[in-house]
Amino acid sequence: MVASQGFAAQLPYCGVPPVPGALLTRFNLDPLLIATLLLGLVLLLRIARSARARRYAACGWSISVIAFVSPLCALSVALFAARIAQHMLLILAAAPLIALALPAGGERYARMRLWGAGSAFFIALWFWHMPGPYDSTFASSACYWAMHVTLFGSAIWLWREILQGERAHAIDVLSAGAFTAMHMGFLGAVLTMAARPLFFWHLTTTQPWGLSPLEDQQLGGVLMWVPGIALFLWAALRTLDRVRGALEDVQAP
Repeated sequence: MVASQGFAAQLPYCGVPPVPGALLTRFNLDPLLIATLLLGLVLLLRIARSARARRYAACGWSISVIAFVSPLCALSVALFAARIAQHMLLILAAAPLIALALPAGGERYARMRLWGAGSAFFIALWFWHMPGPYDSTFASSACYWAMHVTLFGSAIWLWREILQGERAHAIDVLSAGAFTAMHMGFLGAVLTMAARPLFFWHLTTTQPWGLSPLEDQQLGGVLMWVPGIALFLWAALRTLDRVRGALEDVQAP
């Protein structure tokens, strides 16, 4: 436990790794976090332009509250798989709902926005799941929040462009969704099939939960691999009707 205790002494967020019997007492009631979440919800509800959009906003934001306030925050200190579960809640559940609550971006610069969002999400996902940057989030609250703001923010941006993209750009939407599914699935596969643990922090935090560091990493990889491919592929495939419509428009006399 020496390594993790050395890090834990510097850890300003989510606390030390919990033990199983104490997990349900580890809600994150940080006043600044609660105030920020409430302010974010108010702003999001003001941006939403319809009752339906406000329902999407409320549902999506509630999921983000669960990700940060529930004991999942503390568990993510102990288990890589829990950190990935937190990320998947934000990326695959909260982000698309919030994206549906936002106004569409419109036709102007639509292709540039789509591929900009896809590139931003690709960079954030891969950067923060590399060993060095990932381990740094346990030593610095600035790194911790940089990870979550960039991942969550780029995911919301990407989902808005995918789910609310113009029909004229349906082929780009299909391509961006398929690309995201492939690179997210590939990263999950790399984490799952790695022959050794990659993350220094979790070398001594997983045993109380009945997992070796490698088993924990493999579980986290599967949590990213399967849902990530499934949801982004669904988002890509739902654009096929738009692609067909766009082709019909081109072929019409």
